[in-house]
Amino acid sequence: MEKTDKKTDILVAAEKLFCEYGFEGTSTRQIAAESGANMAMINYYFGSKMGVFKEILEERVLSFKSQLNQIKEENIPAKEKLIKVIEKYATRILSNANFHKMMYRELSLSLRPEVFDQIKGAMGQNLIVIENIIKEGIESGDFREVDIRMTIVSVMGTISMVTTSPNKIAPDSTYDLNKDKDRKIITERLVAHLKDMILTHLTPKK
Repeated sequence: MEKTDKKTDILVAAEKLFCEYGFEGTSTRQIAAESGANMAMINYYFGSKMGVFKEILEERVLSFKSQLNQIKEENIPAKEKLIKVIEKYATRILSNANFHKMMYRELSLSLRPEVFDQIKGAMGQNLIVIENIIKEGIESGDFREVDIRMTIVSVMGTISMVTTSPNKIAPDSTYDLNKDKDRKIITERLVAHLKDMILTHLTPKK
């Protein structure tokens, strides 16, 4: 149990440091100090700093994929599935804003091709799940024919913009996603807006 907990401590500490300083700005020695582990333990579990980084990404992305697949398999209309996906995705991203920023920083820099490919591949698989839900709704008549990928990008782009620049939705405020109260307000506003936007966009016109 102690070893398992220490491995978790390393991952938690590393994610905090990666989000704050980036991959390049974080050293294995810093991770060891932050987690209370030693260098040998980090090498034993992960092999290197890159190994730690890749496991964090895999854990985050794969756990969301599992949630998406569970929603997709539920015996409910496509409209309800899509609403659930939007709620889960928006809440998840806003609750882990620093990780989201770190991941997109990696995508924009493309300094580590193996990480870039891993992120792109996992995100692509998640897109397919959402795409299939919308297709299901179109086939059942719940949704009208739309450009599915543009629809998905509109939702994800909105979530990403709010996460990276929360004060754009309230120019006179100083929202901070690290504060529970502010995050709750932003999440509720974002989810309400996305539901209205997506249902207006997808509902068949009479």
